[in-house]
Amino acid sequence: MARIFLSAAHGGFENGMRDPGTVAGGTTEAKEMIQIRDLVVAQLRSRAVEVLTVPDEFSQVQNIDWINTRARIGDVALEIQASGASNPSVRGASIYYIAANNQRKSDAEMVIMSLLRRFPQLPNRGAIPDTATGLGRLIFCRWVSIPSMSMELGFLTNPDDRILMQNRRGDMVMGIADGLETWIRPRAEPPTPTPISYKEISINLNGGIYAEKGVLINGNAYIPIDLVDRLGIDLSQIPRLRRVSYKNIVYVQAIELRDFQVSVTWDNANRTVILRSNVKPPAQIGKIMGSGITTEVQLMMFLRTNNPNALKVFPEIAKLYREEATVEGVNYDIAFCQMCLETNFLRFGDNIRPTQNNFGGLAAVGGDTESASFASVRIGVRAHVQHLKAYASIEPLVEELVDPRFRFVTRGIAPEVDRLSGRWTADLQYGTKIKALVRRLYELMQSAT
Repeated sequence: MARIFLSAAHGGFENGMRDPGTVAGGTTEAKEMIQIRDLVVAQLRSRAVEVLTVPDEFSQVQNIDWINTRARIGDVALEIQASGASNPSVRGASIYYIAANNQRKSDAEMVIMSLLRRFPQLPNRGAIPDTATGLGRLIFCRWVSIPSMSMELGFLTNPDDRILMQNRRGDMVMGIADGLETWIRPRAEPPTPTPISYKEISINLNGGIYAEKGVLINGNAYIPIDLVDRLGIDLSQIPRLRRVSYKNIVYVQAIELRDFQVSVTWDNANRTVILRSNVKPPAQIGKIMGSGITTEVQLMMFLRTNNPNALKVFPEIAKLYREEATVEGVNYDIAFCQMCLETNFLRFGDNIRPTQNNFGGLAAVGGDTESASFASVRIGVRAHVQHLKAYASIEPLVEELVDPRFRFVTRGIAPEVDRLSGRWTADLQYGTKIKALVRRLYELMQSAT
């Protein structure tokens, strides 16, 4: 009989320290998710659905390993979490699935709609591919060997969402259980064993087509281990790496090579994974003060790749970031990528409108419920850059002050983006997400050369 693996995000040990997740309103993400998870488990078991609870003391990688060593064909896995934002008005539920997998997208839409049927007060942020996240991928969606998704139940930093999580747990639990039961029921009877068959994909290595093919598994590109050996990469440094044997050839996930100075991109039209070796990002990729290395065209390409409509509304955004950041001595690559993270590549959301020209998620002063607004695109970019400089440097501003919250920042407290985590926003992975976008920008830049 098929089973559900249910994990509460955070609460375990990351780098030797207990990870509480988002902290807001006198509570933590870990505490709230563990309580909800335990109630969902009880509800599902009352419906005769078999559920396995992932231990809370593990790191995320250990959680995934724990699932993979126990998973069977037909099982599924869900991670529940809450989100956090610098703007307390941002709220709503969302669910993430592995990109380019239509079946998982359909599953995700079904699960989140089951929650919202029980919980119409919760705004629907939708089913979202994991490539749209700040990190560019979610390891829970990609490393778990069975179908898996990651669900955000709301924003802990938003008082309305937080109250719903704490005071309406029963409805939330029923909605999650409904979705999981629907997801698992078609899998309740083990499928008839059939020979495993994966679709072949081409491999473009440093501009040429590699002689061997790769395969597509669960929406991920896998490449032959022999190719990894040719690149001189020692995969023993990744102990949790999943290896797949298919037709007497061992394959590994291509995206794992990103940690070894290999650019990995996907050409969907030609079903080709594109690899470029010896891609070396700048040594100080996270240092806020400094100079960017991209051109205006490259910034525009990066934005257009992630949102084809972005430049229709803000055609000069790349030019303005290069100009305004250069004047203040701020790395414009970092400022631009932070803008992409904060605005979801200029898609914005319900709480910050494009007309506000607020590209850094800056709050207003004086207790206003609405985020700050700026008179023009240039002034909005300037305010964002000035707020970054306030955190990263003690040097005076060059341009006239337009950042409404500049005076509240302890000057020079965060010279690197990692130290913006928990300061610019409650998200403790905030800096990691910005650096992931910067790396993706540099991969695009180098692949175009």
